Amino acid sequence: MASDPGFIHLNCHSAYSLLEGALPLAKLVKLAAADHMPAVGVTDTANLFGALEFSEKAAGAGIQPIIGCKLPVRFEAEAEYETRRPGPHRRSRHVAPVLLLAATDEGYRGLIKLVTGFYLGEAGRAEPVTLDVLAQVSAGVIAMTGGHDGLLYPILATGDVALAETRVEALKRIFGDRLYVSIERHGMEIERQAEPSVVDLAYRLDLPLVATNEPFFPGR
Repeated sequence: MASDPGFIHLNCHSAYSLLEGALPLAKLVKLAAADHMPAVGVTDTANLFGALEFSEKAAGAGIQPIIGCKLPVRFEAEAEYETRRPGPHRRSRHVAPVLLLAATDEGYRGLIKLVTGFYLGEAGRAEPVTLDVLAQVSAGVIAMTGGHDGLLYPILATGDVALAETRVEALKRIFGDRLYVSIERHGMEIERQAEPSVVDLAYRLDLPLVATNEPFFPGR
């Protein structure tokens, strides 16, 4: 299996992603094993609740667990009235999600710090992660831009190449060669609109492309 890994899902959401995922981790691991995947990544939204269960079930099935999460990141400062609005998932043009994977033990500890800080910020409520905080715990962490609801697709679908480039360059300064530009193809209109610009941006900034796929297993 290791000699020909084929495709490995890096952006799976489990039932721990409320309103976004429906797969119990045992089922997710079973599907990965059925597809002969040597590894699989779980990137639940703003939490690591399933990390231990996922690691144990994946290891028991002979699959390498790749632990990650999807966190909202604040790329620009917000106006004072916007910062007073409640909730981590409030709509803001200054915030976009980033997919983060632990590549090392240090990277896993970094993800723990990020998720903890997300929920226990100075404001006493869940808040998007700032670039400064992200940089402080980026060692051993791999970052990906995400698909149709990620960092690039929504921006580039509207033609705002300058904003997309500014944000990717900010992440590149933090992660260097551990930043990957994600490609996802599911026949969605936003994907068709944005993909040429996504690919062009990756080439212009000399960043690798990775196909991360969707949180579920199409066709199963």
